[in-house]
Amino acid sequence: MDIGHDTLVALAKSWGLFYLIALSIGVLAYTFWPGNRKRFARAKLIVLDKEDRPWR
Repeated sequence: MDIGHDTLVALAKSWGLFYLIALSIGVLAYTFWPGNRKRFARAKLIVLDKEDRPWR
């Protein structure tokens, strides 16, 4: 069985697409998981905690 360049490119493109879709779904699930709500709420406010100081 001889695997050509075109076959490898098509395989890499299709599996790469599935990989990116699965990664996106995983990131969205992690972001909207109810157990992570407190962590992300604290993270969005921590940026504003040191607003009165000059940036370094």
